[in-house]
Amino acid sequence: MAHEVRAVVARGKGAPVSVETIVVPDPGPGEALVKVEACGVCHTDLHYREGGINDDFPFLLGHEAAGRVEAVGEGVTGVGPGDFVILNWRAVCGECRACSRGRPWYCFATRNATQPMTLLDGTPLAPALGIGAFAEKTLVAAGQCTKVDPAAPATAAGLLGCGVMAGFGAAVNTGAVGRGDSVAVIGCGGVGMAAVAGARLAGATKVIAVDVDPRKLERATGMGATHVVDGSATDVVAAVRELTGGFGADVVVEAVGRPETYRQAFYARDLAGTVVLVGVPTPGMTLELPLLDVFGRGGALKSSWYGDCLPSRDFPALVDLYLDGRFDLDAFVSETIGLGDVEKAFEKMRRGEVLRSVVVL
Repeated sequence: MAHEVRAVVARGKGAPVSVETIVVPDPGPGEALVKVEACGVCHTDLHYREGGINDDFPFLLGHEAAGRVEAVGEGVTGVGPGDFVILNWRAVCGECRACSRGRPWYCFATRNATQPMTLLDGTPLAPALGIGAFAEKTLVAAGQCTKVDPAAPATAAGLLGCGVMAGFGAAVNTGAVGRGDSVAVIGCGGVGMAAVAGARLAGATKVIAVDVDPRKLERATGMGATHVVDGSATDVVAAVRELTGGFGADVVVEAVGRPETYRQAFYARDLAGTVVLVGVPTPGMTLELPLLDVFGRGGALKSSWYGDCLPSRDFPALVDLYLDGRFDLDAFVSETIGLGDVEKAFEKMRRGEVLRSVVVL
C-alpha cells in the first residue's frame, strides 16, 4: 500500500520550495519506511534547491533526520518496526574495495532505496542525499537507518545525520585531534561549530575559532573555543600563529570550502601539521599553492567526507555522549519549525541568523 504524505519539494532551480502531497511506497527488499520526527535544515538542501548539486529536479529535500521505523522490506534484519533511528546518507555496502580493506567510511558503493518516491502524477522525486526527509514519511535503504538510544530527542539526534557529524568527525576522525593539540577552525557555521566542540571534547587545549561574523564567534566560545579570530578585522594566519607561540596550529579544519580560506588553513598550520577540508567547494573553484611550500611544510592535507564517520559506530557513541551531558547537541538547535517554514529557514541561514532550524513533524 502506498502512503500519501506531505513533503517539501523543490521543483526548479532557485524557485521557492513548496509543501506538496507525495507518494511513498511500502518498503521492498532491503528497504525501510521511516516516520520522520525531526529534520534539520542544512546548507546542502539549499544547494539542491539552487541547482548546485545537479539538475535532477524535482527534489525531495531534507536529509538530517531522526524518526521511527514503521515497516521494513524482505531480508532486513538490522532494524525493525518501532526502532528509533538516525538516517545517514552513506549506508556502507560491505563489499567494495574500501569496505574489504577495513575502511568502510570510504565505501564507494553506498546504498539507497531502489523504489522511487513520486509526486501525485507519478513524477519521480530525487531525494536529497538519497534520503528526502522533509516529509512525514520517507523510504530509504535499511542500512541508512542507525539505531540509537530513544531517550535522545529527535530534534537533537537528527543533527548527527549530516552537519554535526561532518564537523565533529573532521576534527576527531580525519584530523585525529588528541590531548594537548592546538586546533584552528575556519568557518563557524554548523559544521565548523561541531568541529570546535569535537576538538575540545577530544582534549585539545587550544581551540581557535575563525569567522567574519561576531555572532558566530560568540557561539563558538560557548561550544568550547578558547580563542576567537575575526577574519574581517585581522590577518588570520598571523593571528593563529601568534596564539600558538609563532608555530601555527597542529590541526586546522577548513569548514568554508573556498580557495582563500583553504590557503589560510594551509599557512596557519604548524610544520608537519594537518589541514582538513570539510567545507564543500563549488565545481568551478581552483586552488594554487607553491609546490615547494607543499613539500617544505610537510604534514598532511586531507579531505573529510561526512567526517569520515561510520554511522553504526559513531552515531550511538555521540548520542551517549549527549545523554551523559558531555556533548551539547541542543546548542545547535536555533529554532524548531514546521514543513511550511523551510523557505524562511533558508533565508535565515543565508543571513547567518541560525545554526540549525529544525523541522518537527
